[in-house]
Amino acid sequence: MPRFAANLSFLFLDEPFLDRFAAAADQGFQAVEFMFPYEHSSAAVASAMRAAGIQVALFNAPPGDWANGERGLASLPNRRQDFRAAMARAFEYAEAMNCPRIHVVAGVAPAGADRRAMEACYMDNLAWAAEQASGLGRILLIEPINRRDVPGFFLSDFDFAEKVIADIGAPNLRLQFDVYHAQIIHGDLVKRIERQMPWIDHVQIANPPDRREPGNGEIEYRYIFETFDRLGYDGWIGCEYRPAGSTVDSLGWIRDYGVVPKKKA
Repeated sequence: MPRFAANLSFLFLDEPFLDRFAAAADQGFQAVEFMFPYEHSSAAVASAMRAAGIQVALFNAPPGDWANGERGLASLPNRRQDFRAAMARAFEYAEAMNCPRIHVVAGVAPAGADRRAMEACYMDNLAWAAEQASGLGRILLIEPINRRDVPGFFLSDFDFAEKVIADIGAPNLRLQFDVYHAQIIHGDLVKRIERQMPWIDHVQIANPPDRREPGNGEIEYRYIFETFDRLGYDGWIGCEYRPAGSTVDSLGWIRDYGVVPKKKA
């Protein structure tokens, strides 16, 4: 039976961020994930999590200068020190929330960038970060992202992601498998999942072409969930989709999997 985490950067957006933890718990979620919590202190985020009685399965390391188009620092040769500072901040939040996983966002290639230099930087940064994370009991994840949504994103191929993980060889460096991105980049989802299951430590979902909830798009998610069950995946599946309507209205599909609203006292 799949276990679902609500992505608070996509769901319950009618609530302030710190209130979304309770909103997710009220709808029956036992875990959440999100992109960037850094507008709030680590203590405030941890307090909201504890008050809601919910756990944090995953969040992202700081992305750099988001307003000016940066989408991660790991592959940017001129931002090595900034990357290390960003990871230190991520580790602080992970400790406060007792969160086991951090997504290390690869970054967007600047115009005219040297791909080989970016690859070397990416490998060095990930190897360093994985060593630091190991001492803190954390798992680092890398996620291929399609270039339709994020033009120029450095890590946009699942085969290359697998090679990066294998070449670095750190047991706590794993694959974040977003089914939405995999469908857009590669297709042939079941064979892709079967091949890369040994590397997968976290799953996310949304339905192309518009990044909607299961039942609203081109992927038959019931079969995908059955595939993960068949292969023995027992980790979290993050609901990182944009609801076609309200968040609550978008959750009809999930009720078949035991995620049901709490009864009001």
